[in-house]
Amino acid sequence: MMVDEIRARYVDGLTRLLPAGERVRAVAQVRVGGGLVPAAPPQPAAPPAPGGSRVLGVLLTVLSPNITFGRADGAVDWLFFGVGGRGAPGSQASLLHHAVTVATKGFDLRDLVLGVTDQRLLLGATAPVTLFSSSAASERAQTDVELLGSAPRTTVTARVGWYRLNWKRLRLDFADGSWLSFHVPLADSGRPLREVAAAVSAG
Repeated sequence: MMVDEIRARYVDGLTRLLPAGERVRAVAQVRVGGGLVPAAPPQPAAPPAPGGSRVLGVLLTVLSPNITFGRADGAVDWLFFGVGGRGAPGSQASLLHHAVTVATKGFDLRDLVLGVTDQRLLLGATAPVTLFSSSAASERAQTDVELLGSAPRTTVTARVGWYRLNWKRLRLDFADGSWLSFHVPLADSGRPLREVAAAVSAG
């Protein structure tokens, strides 16, 4: 019963963001897939460094071929967590993953919520709370959802399946060729993920 009440609050939070006539069909609290993920969106070019930093810039340029920490980190991510998504900078998966990264950084706790309406796939985050927040504050946060991104439902395909040791994994494929995965803890029911996948595919 408690799980259904929480999901009902998520529905209320998403419904407040919708225009008249758009209706939530399915909702699920999720975690974004780890490991190798889509590339970050393009960022504005940084202003040129002051003249005094030119020596440091030249030194880093000379040393950079020997700096391979990024590749090593990627190998570790793949080894332990696999592939959580793929996509070029600025792709749909790239934009959604970047929005999640920005929304969840820091020490506050936020739930990620996937929703499907008759028109769109929605990704939202609940209002931040802390470990010391009261139950009432946590319940209010579950109805206060920030929309992180969306995509037309007809441009998304979804499927739930097994990946490594997790059989509760939702993969979302977008029309631009990018994809992003989400999952729930193994102790949680996979039904919400299946409902989201079904709602994405529904006519």
